[in-house]
Amino acid sequence: MAIQKKVVRSGTWTNPIFDQILGAMADVDLDVIQIAGADNEGWRVLEQAHAYHLMAAKDELPPQWQVTESLLRRCPNLLCVSSSGAGYDTIDVEACTKAGVAVVNQAGGNAVSVAEQTIGLMIAVSRRICEQNHKLRTERGYSREDMMGHEIGGRILGLVGVGHIGTRVAALAHAFGMTVLGVDPYLDAAEIARRGAVPVTLDELLGRADIVSLHCPRTKETTGLIGAEAFGKMKPGALFVSTARGGIHDEEALFEALSSGRLRGAGLDVWSAEPPPLDHPLLGLDNVVATFHTAGVSHECRFNVAKIAAEQLQVFLTGGRPPRLVNPEVWNSVTQRIRDANLL
Repeated sequence: MAIQKKVVRSGTWTNPIFDQILGAMADVDLDVIQIAGADNEGWRVLEQAHAYHLMAAKDELPPQWQVTESLLRRCPNLLCVSSSGAGYDTIDVEACTKAGVAVVNQAGGNAVSVAEQTIGLMIAVSRRICEQNHKLRTERGYSREDMMGHEIGGRILGLVGVGHIGTRVAALAHAFGMTVLGVDPYLDAAEIARRGAVPVTLDELLGRADIVSLHCPRTKETTGLIGAEAFGKMKPGALFVSTARGGIHDEEALFEALSSGRLRGAGLDVWSAEPPPLDHPLLGLDNVVATFHTAGVSHECRFNVAKIAAEQLQVFLTGGRPPRLVNPEVWNSVTQRIRDANLL
């Protein structure tokens, strides 16, 4: 006879649909651990868990609740860890694979919200909307022509990453009459074209694009990918946008490219440290539009991601293979562990 299945989630804000879906399963015991204080109680609960759903943002989740080798050793019953977003910065995937633990994310659940904010940042930077808003509230004596910006229509957009979000950005960009270039090492040329972008190399993209927008995960390969050399290859007067992850672009090199006038502006939703310090050099530039990793923080997106996450765990807990498995190579060993634990 199958035993009760224990699901634990980190006590960060989650749309109630997550608890509603899993709470309705008769054979599931759902618990929430507080991420600040009451550590002993949190560990008591987590050490019993078969599945653990946790915040994806590294700076918002204390280190002890992030999935590391240490946590995996302390929680031997753990079979599946679930990220609250498309990213999984709080999860050591390699350690999970070695331990026979499945990792799932919610890729695609945030695509509409992040793509919309990406386009919003492009327009805000190109048309100098935030500068205009500030001047109108604080100054007089300037002309409308002093605040002239540029249209994004007809420009060349370069997408570094053509996954769920990049594909959605490409579709929106086409509505503005933009030419879309794309580079993605995980996709062949035909698939990049099918997703709405002209396949090119990274160097070609940097050299041709009027706007470069990042939509790749932060990995060992992409950390520091866009640094001084890459900014130097971009067209003079180009714009840079990132709604991906902090650390993929070099903030110091970007500041130099912007303050020197080589690049015309930047729209940044992600930072190496989140939130960035108030005295961060990039926050002092008028041609930077800055947001606090909020591209995927809309009411619709948070509902969608929480629902997808709960439904994936539902599939997993009833013996099915979850559709967004980050480490598929672990699946055979996970299914054996599920049988050994008598969960089905």
